[in-house]
Amino acid sequence: MDENLPKSIEIEGSTVEDAINKALKLLKATRDEVLIKIVCEEKKGLFGMEGEKPAKIIVSIKEKDKNT
Repeated sequence: MDENLPKSIEIEGSTVEDAINKALKLLKATRDEVLIKIVCEEKKGLFGMEGEKPAKIIVSIKEKDKNT
């Protein structure tokens, strides 16, 4: 992994899955290499009206085991 990349990021997306995919691209990591914490899931506005809120997650790189 690149030392210049952040070890943890908070990111929003239209859905939780969208936010996860964005974070994985930014961290240049796979899903197996990260821990994902959902801060809040997306909320849709009623009939497309205002009130829609994006999903927000925190994604952190897992610590590698130094014995392997």
